[in-house]
Amino acid sequence: MSSWVSGLAGRFIVFDGIDGSGKSTQLRRLVSACTEDGVRVCQVREPGGTTVGERIREILLDRTQEGMTLRCEMLLYMASRVQLVEEKIRPALDRRELVLADRFVSSTLAYQGSAGGISRDDILAVARVAIGPTWPDLVVIFDVDPASASRRTKGVERGKGRGVRPAGSSLFDDRIEQRGDAYQAKVRQGFLEQAAADPDRYLLIDGTAPEDDVWEALVKGLRARFARS
Repeated sequence: MSSWVSGLAGRFIVFDGIDGSGKSTQLRRLVSACTEDGVRVCQVREPGGTTVGERIREILLDRTQEGMTLRCEMLLYMASRVQLVEEKIRPALDRRELVLADRFVSSTLAYQGSAGGISRDDILAVARVAIGPTWPDLVVIFDVDPASASRRTKGVERGKGRGVRPAGSSLFDDRIEQRGDAYQAKVRQGFLEQAAADPDRYLLIDGTAPEDDVWEALVKGLRARFARS
């Protein structure tokens, strides 16, 4: 077993970034590498990942829910997160599995915080109630500018991109994605600010690089933090 892979057992790692950043592709590659090396993986997504969470996801991404307030939106994300932590994440960590999450509190800080205007303190206060001590060991941010991300997602929608979105992923132009590039630019800046403020807990990767180069940067970062001597 590779030392950097074996060091991931019992860890909680989040992949985050704006839609089209390539995080889902890299998450699949990491799951494959861990499975081949014998590390058990619990893969979850947000919002969703549980029966309750998937119902909440339907509401959050429904384009007809135009009247939803920003604080209601934030609290629904946290409600889905509570169920996910208690039903999936904590039990998996207790079993010494690697937990890989597609989004977590970092997304709420970026989308409803930096881009939406809810204060960081308010979001973190709710998060502490929602998840208790279950915070990620590492948050990996795949950084891509909104224009490049938009070209990627539109290319995939037409069947001309790098691949097909995973089954069950959010629909194109869902309620959040409809907010446009200016909103996404604020979201991106929010992610960058999080990474700059806490470099020990965050790993920032250039998501505009070729897929294999992104993978190499990810492996390098994971090895530096978790490889067993």
